[in-house]
Amino acid sequence: MKKLGLLVRLKAKAGKEKNVEEFITSALPLANEEAGTITWYAFRIDSSTFGIFDTFSDEEGREAYLGGKIAKALMENAPELLATSPSIEKLDVLAAK
Repeated sequence: MKKLGLLVRLKAKAGKEKNVEEFITSALPLANEEAGTITWYAFRIDSSTFGIFDTFSDEEGREAYLGGKIAKALMENAPELLATSPSIEKLDVLAAK
């Protein structure tokens, strides 16, 4: 059951929008390897703002994601790709279909 989530917002540097899009969409195979991640979405909000939304059944899965390959790669590439630090919000899923 989807009980917990993460909402990550990413603001691309000017001229790096395509790079950010490619970076987050290329992370799908890594997300598929994560046993604790129930759902994983990469999305665009506007021309330079992107995001990742994940759901987890428990805190262990969420913490594993935060310490996993995608998060590590994101933090390593953030200075080159992002205008600001990633915004990472923990949330509780109240209802889902």
